[in-house]
Amino acid sequence: MNETQQFALRASGIKRTFQLPKERLFGPRRVLRAVDGVDLHVAPGKTLGIVGESGCGKSTLGRVLIGLDQADAGTIEWNGAPAGAHTGTVQAVFQDPSSALNPRLSIADSIAEALPALRAAEREARVEELMALVDLDPQLMHRFPHELSGGQQQRVCIARAVASDPALILLDEAVSSLDASLQMQVIQLLRSLQERTGAAFIFISHDLRAVRGVSDWIAVMYLGQIVELAPAEEFDDQLQHPYSVALRSAEPSLPSDEFRPERIILEGDPPSAVAEQQGCSFASRCPVAQPRCREQTPELVATDSGRAVRCHFPGTLQLTRRAPEGVSAP
Repeated sequence: MNETQQFALRASGIKRTFQLPKERLFGPRRVLRAVDGVDLHVAPGKTLGIVGESGCGKSTLGRVLIGLDQADAGTIEWNGAPAGAHTGTVQAVFQDPSSALNPRLSIADSIAEALPALRAAEREARVEELMALVDLDPQLMHRFPHELSGGQQQRVCIARAVASDPALILLDEAVSSLDASLQMQVIQLLRSLQERTGAAFIFISHDLRAVRGVSDWIAVMYLGQIVELAPAEEFDDQLQHPYSVALRSAEPSLPSDEFRPERIILEGDPPSAVAEQQGCSFASRCPVAQPRCREQTPELVATDSGRAVRCHFPGTLQLTRRAPEGVSAP
């Protein structure tokens, strides 16, 4: 990585823990490690997708990265300055647009909340411009959130997020509550907005297909750590971490997909994020785990291309093509 390059976001050694109630009155304090030593960066105009199953810590990481939650350790920079140094540098769009919009405010007033420095006439013109930018009919500006569809509400949230020309936008499950056709529309909208604004995106989702559709780089997260990082265009080629391979195999296939992988079923549940871990945190579920995996903790090792994996035996588990229906696999 070029140390002189300025990033929209740069984070190093991020940790976030939560104190849990004691199991017994005089028992030891328990600590949940939600984010456990994450390093990442996002260049201006690029999108980093973060994918993983529920409970892996991806949303907690997102909240820490934009300053909505406080890290216990590590450093975060926005545009080369300490996080929080520039107000308006970072904005966010969350999963449920109906809860993000004040039901008593019109659409115009909701968007105008992000434009406090403008005079009334300038605000109205800017609101119309922003609504057009996200493909919303300006005639909707005097309506209220309950009068809009879920997709329209999310477009309002996106318009409000881009209103202050932020350098970075967090999109946390921003398309998860939408149906498939609306998801694709919003993803195309996000691509278009990024080309126009040059903002960097962090796109968090459990949906690998959605993450691939919008990201330049993809980080796979498991139990508070990044276990694999790869360019989106190369993500399906030679996946290295067994969890990434299993995650890819679980992605629903479409009729147009040329390659439909055989599903890899992971047995058991993830280990507790409270108990101290010995060895690889994925070893108890990994189909190709070896004794070393249970004894030694792997480090996230980067290659010259920037791709990285946290595994003692990367590339051991591979995807296999699913047999056509009615045909038994050999």
